[in-house]
Amino acid sequence: MSLPLDLQAATTPVFLTEGVDAAIDAALNDKRLVGAVVLVAVDGKVAYRRAAGLADRENGVGMQEDTIFRLASVTKPIVTIAAMRLIEQGRMGLDDPITKWLPDFRPRLPNGEEATITIRHLLTHTSGLSYGFAEEDGPYAKAGISDGIDQPGLSLAENLKRLAGVPLLFSPGSSWQYSLAMDVIGGIIEKETGCSLGEAVAKLVTEPLGLVDTAFAVRDRSRLAAAYVDASPEPTPMGKEASVRALTGFVRFTPDRIFHPSAYHSGGAGMAGTASDVLTILETIRRGGAPLLTTGAVETMMADQANGVRQPLDPGVGFGFGWAVVTDPVAAQVPWSKGTLRWGGVYGHSWFVDPEKKLTVVALTNTTLEGMWGRFTVDLRDAIYAAI
Repeated sequence: MSLPLDLQAATTPVFLTEGVDAAIDAALNDKRLVGAVVLVAVDGKVAYRRAAGLADRENGVGMQEDTIFRLASVTKPIVTIAAMRLIEQGRMGLDDPITKWLPDFRPRLPNGEEATITIRHLLTHTSGLSYGFAEEDGPYAKAGISDGIDQPGLSLAENLKRLAGVPLLFSPGSSWQYSLAMDVIGGIIEKETGCSLGEAVAKLVTEPLGLVDTAFAVRDRSRLAAAYVDASPEPTPMGKEASVRALTGFVRFTPDRIFHPSAYHSGGAGMAGTASDVLTILETIRRGGAPLLTTGAVETMMADQANGVRQPLDPGVGFGFGWAVVTDPVAAQVPWSKGTLRWGGVYGHSWFVDPEKKLTVVALTNTTLEGMWGRFTVDLRDAIYAAI
């Protein structure tokens, strides 16, 4: 596996290997996961790397370090970096109204008043938009709005039209709600650059880093992991479509969406890629942003830009640009250092960056939802912090 940015192998501490192996083995033996790729980098060196389990159980294909995964929300930090590059180039402004690029995108407040949504609101999920899975049989479902991982024939223009027709949950900037905001950002990037989001992200992010496997399409289908859903006694294949309960609603999947040229490039969930590519992107941020961004831009992205409005929902955790930010580890009851960045992906992924400890961890799995917020994520995190 190629690891750019001089991410060379380091001497792996025995306790780290034993602890992380135990976390992975327990998840596989308990049949909570089908397969996973886990990479741990400390101070720019890969201290642990393992591909475990099966990429495709039914066809007996073992997991490999270069297995490609449907990234879901791991897409968000990548597209956020692309947006920040355009901001640094002076082509977009954090406080610009989004109607500058999308003049017809004017969702209103419940009382019918028009609201001004800015780029900053979108990047911090404080726009008043939401996701369809956040509410069972809610207005998003009734409007036929895609969350970016289903409805492969739907265009971005049509999805934005449907989205704009649903009232905002709150006045922009006054609260926090995880949302389709990054899909709207994707539409803005397309308008500003005059090309598809995939082409823009390639030019702005992946090509400068020498990455070839992370995109809105799959370069080598033989390396794509099959998708599975939590079930007992073992995870079940997603098949052509799946509906999975999460929080107060259902996440609707169409795994083959990644193969459809007509599927719009979802800025919040549409990419596929490898663990090593994701590690390279996150390490670029941890190291200060070069060659993509200035240190100042990265510092802005890593600060809690949601102004504390997320704290009642998740004590001790705020939100920057592209990820959650740990603001108070004691309140959050986590071993992460203050300033740690983290998020995941609904196809079964988790990652975090602890700048204080110079630690970056990527865990991509093919099992929804265990790999995103199940016991595996806690066991993995705790094993790493017990060893460093």
